[in-house]
Amino acid sequence: MKNIILLGAPGAGKGTQAAMIAEEFNVPHISTGDILRRNMKEGTPLGLKAKAYVESGGLVPDEVVIGLVKDRLEQDDCKNGYILDGFPRTIAQAEALDKVAKIDMAINIDVPFEVIIERLGGRRVCVCGETYHVSMLGGKNNCSRCGKELFIRDDDKPETVKNRLKVYQEQTEPLIEYYRKQGKIVDIVAKGTKEDIFADIKKVLE
Repeated sequence: MKNIILLGAPGAGKGTQAAMIAEEFNVPHISTGDILRRNMKEGTPLGLKAKAYVESGGLVPDEVVIGLVKDRLEQDDCKNGYILDGFPRTIAQAEALDKVAKIDMAINIDVPFEVIIERLGGRRVCVCGETYHVSMLGGKNNCSRCGKELFIRDDDKPETVKNRLKVYQEQTEPLIEYYRKQGKIVDIVAKGTKEDIFADIKKVLE
């Protein structure tokens, strides 16, 4: 298995595909988003610093994230490959990553923005970790696993989503060209179900 980065706009399905790749190939799925959300929930110094940026739709500063990622990649379970989801997000982060890790492939999941806006605007989450879309709920607003009321994450609210996409266009989209110049980019046009998309990704990894 290779050291892989997943690229794509917020809501493109990177987390879903990363989890499927991790299970299929038995490698760790490293999500900076999950790490940061956990720190924000626990109120750690890192979490409090990140919270202001996340809630406004901005990017968490490099110095908060890079050390965290470097330490994670040095752990034993990353020796046979890993999937990075949510990092790097800027050229500066990519250059910093290149100094501490060998990236073999960058998979770009390409989804139209109008699809992303509909997808994120309808996303509902539960404190237990389950995620739903309003189209699946049939008018209900409770988790099928634990019964608790679902809620909208701050970074899924309409104005924040639009701001996140604007930030992505300005700061993260250039990464596609950065890795294309290195000959590492693989474009996956996200059509069909998540299983269809995974089948396309699996072909390039085998």
